[in-house]
Amino acid sequence: MQSPERIAYALRETEILREPEELISTTRSTTLAFYVLAEPAYLEVFKHEGQETKIRKGKISWEKPRLTTPFYILDMEGFSSEAKEALRILAMQYSDLAGILYKMRYRKEDLEERTVPYKIMETFRRLENKIEDQNERFSVVIKGIDELWDVSLMKYIQKLIIRSVIESQIPYYENKGYLRMDERGFAAITRNLEGLPIVAQNEIEEMFEEVKKGNLDPSVLKRELDSWGVFSSYEDRFFDLFRKK
Repeated sequence: MQSPERIAYALRETEILREPEELISTTRSTTLAFYVLAEPAYLEVFKHEGQETKIRKGKISWEKPRLTTPFYILDMEGFSSEAKEALRILAMQYSDLAGILYKMRYRKEDLEERTVPYKIMETFRRLENKIEDQNERFSVVIKGIDELWDVSLMKYIQKLIIRSVIESQIPYYENKGYLRMDERGFAAITRNLEGLPIVAQNEIEEMFEEVKKGNLDPSVLKRELDSWGVFSSYEDRFFDLFRKK
């Protein structure tokens, strides 16, 4: 793994050349197309090779966000250890968001890589025209460091998540009664008298209905109740599911 200093350098050198106006959806899954442009690392040694740009293209897919966990959890698939360390560094800058019960699972997929004989900004201009022609509205173009390109990608992902939380998802969950603003102006989870988040309470009720219909294994419901430490409050209802059969 690269040193923290090198990762911090890659974060500083990252430049967002083009980004979408849209945010991560609150009500459905979301897919972002990304392009990371970087000067090939070998040009630092073989300068006679001329001007080249390495393009990495892929997708980031997010599942529908859920307010279900007492930690700010970002469950990632397909990212390097350096990218995950970059996320940790960036997350420290937004520690107040750790109070939001917010879970987002996302994965990096469909990665392609190629090298073109142009400087980075010329490559960007050509790529931007292509993106507009193909109407790729939810896409981002990033200038990064070759060997740490997904650190640069992670910097933008963090920015997009923060914008989505503040501008879209907090208002959405507040309107549904799942969030409230505390005396400091920070988002806080709305809980019932037992301390269980209202959103979790509602999901548990939905899970009971699914078990009754035979669409959900009772063990999944049991794990959910245990994870919140409320099985004793639902114990009679849980065993009633079996007595009524």
